[in-house]
Parts: sequence; C-alpha cells; structure tokens
Amino acid sequence: MRTNMLTASFVLILFCILEAEAKGAIYLTTKNGTIPIMLTSLNVRTDSTPQHTAKILSAATKNHSQNARKHRDYWGDSEEMLLSNYVNSSYENVDTSRWRNNKRSINDVVSKNITLVLENLLKNYENSQLPTHGKGYPTVVQTNILIRSMGPVSELDMDYSMDCYFRQYWRDTRLSFLGPIRSLSLSIKMLERIWRPDTYFYNGKHSYVHTITVPNKLLRISQHGDILYSMRLTIKAKCPMELRNFPMDRQSCPLILGSYAYSNQQLVYQWQNSESVNFVPGMTLSQFDLISFPYRNFTFTRREGDFSVLQVSFNLQRHTGYFLIQVYVPCILIVVLSWVSFWIHREATSDRVGLGITTVLTLSTISLDSRTDLPKVRYATALDWFLLMSFFYCIATLLEFAGVHYFTKVGSGEIVIDDSEWEELIEEVGGDAFAARQLAVRRRSSVRSAANYSFTVPPTSNNCPEDNTSQDAPEQPCAVRLTMERTTQTETRVPRWRQLLYCLAGDDRYRRQRQVEAGNRGHINSVSHIDRAARVMFPASFALLNLFYWMVYAFSNDDFAWSDNPINTLSH
Repeated sequence: MRTNMLTASFVLILFCILEAEAKGAIYLTTKNGTIPIMLTSLNVRTDSTPQHTAKILSAATKNHSQNARKHRDYWGDSEEMLLSNYVNSSYENVDTSRWRNNKRSINDVVSKNITLVLENLLKNYENSQLPTHGKGYPTVVQTNILIRSMGPVSELDMDYSMDCYFRQYWRDTRLSFLGPIRSLSLSIKMLERIWRPDTYFYNGKHSYVHTITVPNKLLRISQHGDILYSMRLTIKAKCPMELRNFPMDRQSCPLILGSYAYSNQQLVYQWQNSESVNFVPGMTLSQFDLISFPYRNFTFTRREGDFSVLQVSFNLQRHTGYFLIQVYVPCILIVVLSWVSFWIHREATSDRVGLGITTVLTLSTISLDSRTDLPKVRYATALDWFLLMSFFYCIATLLEFAGVHYFTKVGSGEIVIDDSEWEELIEEVGGDAFAARQLAVRRRSSVRSAANYSFTVPPTSNNCPEDNTSQDAPEQPCAVRLTMERTTQTETRVPRWRQLLYCLAGDDRYRRQRQVEAGNRGHINSVSHIDRAARVMFPASFALLNLFYWMVYAFSNDDFAWSDNPINTLSH
C-alpha cells in the first residue's frame, strides 16, 4: 500500500513538470511539508539536455531529504534514494518535442499579451499631442550622435557630408506598462501611431535615411514610457568657409538641429551627456585634421518665437602636403627655370624669349588647374597671391631681357646683306661663309666709325701723329682712332647711375653713343650689366618674399570661437 502511494506521488510530480506554465517552480507536498522544486533552468534553456535538468531535480530532492532527517519514521534513506532515482529516470524518458511545443505555446501567449498591451496603450492615445501636454512644463528630448565617417568637405559648394547614428530619447508616460518585460523593441510601423519629435537640421542641404535592406530605424519602449528612437543618417550640411588663408586655412563646420514647429516652451533639446558626440575608432579625413568638436545648447529667436537648438562644430585644419607637392614646389621650380635666361647669351634672342614664354604659359596652366575646386570668391586667397608672385617674376624676366636687348645689345645681330654683295664677299674670302660674314661686320663697323668721326670731329691735320703728316697718307685711319679714343673717354666719364637712368628713360642719343662704343671696341658679345645684376637681385628678392609669405600665412591662424548667431551666417 505504501509503495502504491509513493508511485502515485511520482506520477503527480511528472505531470506537474510537463504541464507547468512557466511559473518558475513546482511544489511537492508530503507529510513532512511542502518542498519547492525550482525549474529556472527548464524555463530558460529549452535546449538543455534531460540529464542536466534531471540532476537539478535530484539536487532539489536531496535538499528536502536533508531538511527532513528528523522524520525518519516516514521516509528512510532507501526511500530517499528511490525518489531521486525515480524522478531522474522518469525525466529522461520525457519526449523533448512535447517540451518544446509547450515552450512555443508559452511564447505565443507572451506575444499575444504584448499585442494586447500595446493595443490597450494606444486605445486612447493621441499622437498629435506632446507627452507633457497640459502639464505646464516642456518635453525634454536628449540626443547623441555616433559618427561613422565624415567627408568629403567641398570648398566649391561649401558643404560637407557625414554618415552617423542619430539617437533621440524622451519619456511618454502614456506608453508606460506593467509586466515581466522591461523593454519592448517594436516595429517602425509603431512610429506612425505615437508622437515623435519633429527634429530637422537647420543647415542641412540633402539628408536621407538608409533604407537597404530595410529602413535603418530602431524603436524601443521601456516600462516607464522611456522611448529610444535611433536611425542611420547621411547628412549633407552647409559649411560657410573663409578661404583667405587657403590652403593653410582652418574651417569650422557646424551641425545645427532643433524642432521645426515646437517652441522652447513645448519642446527642449539637450545633449545627453559629456560624450554625446562621438566617433567610430579609426575615423580619419582625407584632407583635414579634426582638431576639436565642441557642442552646446542655445536658444534661437525666430518670428514664430524662441526655439531650443543644439549645435556641434567640427573644427578642421587643412593638410598642406598636397598643395606643396602639386602647386608650390612646381611654381618655385618654374620661376627658378626662368632665371636660366640670365646666363644665356644675349645674342640668343629666340632662346631667351622662348624660355620666358614657356614659363609663363606653364604657370597659367597650374593656376587654372588649382582654381577648379575653389569657388569664385571676391577676394584673393593665399594660393592666389603666391601664383601672382610667381607670374610677376616670370614676366619680369621677359621684361629684363627686353631691356637688355633694347639698350645694350647694339652693333650686333644679323646683318642684312644683298645677294650681289654676298657673292662679292664669298669671292674675296675664297668661299668661306663665316669669314664672309665677319668681313661684312668689320666693314660696317668701319663705315659707322668714319661717319661718327666726320660728324663729331673736324678732320684737321693737327690731331694726327707726325709720321702721318705727308700729303700722300690717308686721313681716315687717324679719324677712326680719334673716334675710338674719344668714345672710350666718354664712357669712363659717365657714372653708372646716370647710365642706368639713360637706359630707363630710353635716351636715344645715349643709345647711339653706346652703339658706337660697342662697334669700335669689338665687345659685341660681352655680358650685360643688367644680366649680372639680375643674377643676384632676382633670387635674393624671391627668397625674401617667400620667407615673408610663409611667416604671414603659416603662423597666423585665428582661434576658433562660437558665433553669436550661427544660423544667420548659414543663410548667405
């Protein structure tokens, strides 16, 4: 009889195990009292092995036997072991599919309960009213941003792009509920049935939510009505830039957000904490260094009233390495290349002119290419000033050669010879063309010297030496020698500074005098004094201007400061 009662108790235990509704425990009632057998592992881990769960039951039964040692008259040691073994062996024979079906039915019941809870919450819910409507204080929306990537930053359009997770938190007590679940992750379809902030970006140009493969949004509601609304956005926003120091400039690109329709008496925005703006580790920009990203709350006054606004400013400093390699170094080398003409002989007219024009055209190409990515601003940037300086030196090189050619390159060059005269010269020198040209140069120089002597000095016999006083001796060589002596003395008497003034003023009389001196002395191919001065003055002045340029632009960076009215600056 006692054995039959024990068997019936075991069957009752198994029935309770299989039919329990996730209560967390079952109870075994005996003569010694009621014993709880916890089923935590059974409820939580449906994929646990039957052997593991049977050990839990065995341990619970063993605890009961230890608490009931003083009642040995009802249960013996052998009976305790029999109870444990019977429970273990019985649980191992339970069909696992039946257990899973029970668990699935429990989940269905929970899902139905959640649906019922939401339906009850939204039954009298008005999604057009704020959560604090009629309570006398505004709804507070806390915000944070996690930036995944940033860029490009466009100077031409004066904007920038960023990919981020934008999160908003607020409390709506109308959606609070009671139950074992702390928070609910809901479908984005619920957004159409509840109130949410009308947040927009004041300086946004083209922003969108990612929709692949589904709209990247998240909605979560807690028991107390706390709501988390997160979405993944790509934001393209305005960034007003000051490009006077380009490409050694520093820019501050703001992101300003707030409510479109609710004033600060109805809706207030706040940054969530001290780390409300954060970046994914390892994020870098291709052309800028991110120096800082301060953020603040402020109130913006519009015609409709005062509005709560959040602002974060991304302070950026541009990398100059690209422009040094692509613009500055080539421009410096081209200017230095134009100075090679100072060492090219002044008779090589085509070479020096061709070199000067080539350098000017190359600088024009670099200048046009560097301006393609810049807006047509009304002021000159630092890069424009450097290109203008380079242009000035290349054009000055051409003008310097023009001065050399006009004022000092005299009595030389190509001599125009008629065909009949050329044939006579060839016959005289025996067919040598170079000798014929040299003979033509000497004859032209003699003719100019004779004409100059007849124009300046009267042919008197007193000026000639005594060995040429005979009547048969010609007087022309004496005249030529006197002309050379007089012109040489004239050259030494004229100071250098006055010669420079004559050259700058374009004195034609002085130029003719220099022609005579060059032809009589035979120094046709001598180095010009202007070229000698340019070899020193051009490099020295260019180096000093470069030093001044880099000191002004590289070491004079303004500090970042908050703008008193940043939204007004974005309208321009």
